[in-house]
Amino acid sequence: MTIAATQDLVQERRLVTELPGPRSRELFARRQAAVSAGVSAMFPIFIERAGGGVLVDVDGNSLIDLGSGIAVTSVGNSAPRVVQAVQDQVAAFTHTCFMITAYEGYVQVCEELAAVTPGSHAKKSALFNSGSEAVENAVKVARHATGRTAIVVFDHAYHGRTNLTMALTAKNMPYKDGFGPFAAEVYRVPMSYPFRDGGITGEQAAKRAIDVISTQVGAKNVAAVLIEPVQGEGGFIVPAPGFLPAIASWCTANGALLIADEIQTGFCRTGAWFASEHENVVPDLVTTAKGIAGGLPLAAVTGRAELMDTVHTGGLGGTYGGNPVACAAALASIQTMRELDLAGAARDIETIMVDRLGAMQSRHAAIGDIRGRGAMIAVELVKPGTTEPDAALTGQIAKTCHAAGVVVLTAGTYGNVLRFLPPLVIGHDLLSEGLDVIERAFDSLAS
Repeated sequence: MTIAATQDLVQERRLVTELPGPRSRELFARRQAAVSAGVSAMFPIFIERAGGGVLVDVDGNSLIDLGSGIAVTSVGNSAPRVVQAVQDQVAAFTHTCFMITAYEGYVQVCEELAAVTPGSHAKKSALFNSGSEAVENAVKVARHATGRTAIVVFDHAYHGRTNLTMALTAKNMPYKDGFGPFAAEVYRVPMSYPFRDGGITGEQAAKRAIDVISTQVGAKNVAAVLIEPVQGEGGFIVPAPGFLPAIASWCTANGALLIADEIQTGFCRTGAWFASEHENVVPDLVTTAKGIAGGLPLAAVTGRAELMDTVHTGGLGGTYGGNPVACAAALASIQTMRELDLAGAARDIETIMVDRLGAMQSRHAAIGDIRGRGAMIAVELVKPGTTEPDAALTGQIAKTCHAAGVVVLTAGTYGNVLRFLPPLVIGHDLLSEGLDVIERAFDSLAS
C-alpha cells in the first residue's frame, strides 16, 4: 500500500468561497448559541469530509491540513484500514466495559504497546480515554510503586486540563486561570530551552534542574520526573542534546521513575516511533494518546511490568477506557504506520519543511528559531534583533494562512510560536503548496 492509495479525496487546496463561507457562518452562529464560550474556536469553519492532507468544509472549500487535529490524525483522516476496522467492530459490538466482560482488542493494543514503546524489558499497559487520564494514572502508578509523593515537572510543560494535570501544566492562560486550587506535591524546575538558554549545554541545563530538585524537593521524596521529550503546547521545545539522558540517569540513581509524556510526540510523529528514542532514553512509564487511534479517543500508560503490577486490583480503569471501537482503530492505525513507514515519512517531511522555513528565516529576522523533529516543526517569532516574543505577528501569520486555506496552529508559553503537525500521509506537492502560502504570509507581514 502506498501513501497515495490512502487518499480518496482530491488532494488539493481549493477555495470556492471566502473563509469562513456562508454555511460555516450559519453553523458558527448556532455554535455560539449552544456551546460554552469556554471552548475555544481558532478557525470558525465546519468540516464535512477529510482525508490524506486535506479538510473539506461545508461550503466546499478544500483546505491543506497542517494541524492533524493537534497531532491526532497522523495516518490521515478516514484512513482505509481504520475505517474498515471501526465499521467491523461497530457491527459486532460497541461496548461491554473491559473490567466487566473482556475482549481481545484491548489485549492486542497492550501487546502492541509493549512491542513499540522504548526498551526491551517486560511491559504492561492500562488503557484510558484521553491524554489527561493517561498522565493522571501514570502519576498514580508512580506514587503507588515508589511510596513517594513528589512529582517533578518542567517550565513550559503541558500535561492536560484536569485538576491534577493543570497543576502539572506550566502555562496559566488559558489552561489554569481561575480554576484553582490545584493538586499538591507538584514541583516545577527549569527546562532546557536552547533558543533562550544562552548557549548552555544539555548537561548543564540538566544540572540546573537537578540542583533545584535537590534543594527544593529532596531526591528521596521524588516519585517521578514527568517530561515531554519534545514539549508540545510549550512551543515544540527540543531540549539540548544530553539533557534527557542526564535527567534519566539522575532518576535511576535516586530511585525516582522517569515518565515520558509522549502524547503529542508518539507514534512516528518525530521520525521515530517515540521521541525518547532519539537519545536512546528508556522511560519507566510512557503515556500515549493523540496519534494512537486515527482520530478515536484512546490513551494508555505503558510501563515496566513490575511497576504496573504494584497497583491493587481495581486501582486502574474506567468505564470507557480501552473502548473496543477505539482499540480496533488503534490496531489498524499501528498497522498502517508500519506498512507505510510513517516514521520515515515524518523524516522526509522534516527535511522539506526545515529547508523551506530556513530559506524564509534568511529573509525575515522575525523568525528567531526553527526547531522540532520529524513532522513536528515550529518557528518562534520575535521582534527583529531581539528574543522578545512577537505574539501579535504570530496571530497575524496564522490568520493569513487560514484565510488562504491552510490550517496552521499556534503555541508557546508566550504565544509566539507557529507549529506545524501535518498528517504523516500528506503528499509532498500538497505540503509544498502549504509552505508556499506560509511563505507569502511572511513576505507580506514580517520584517
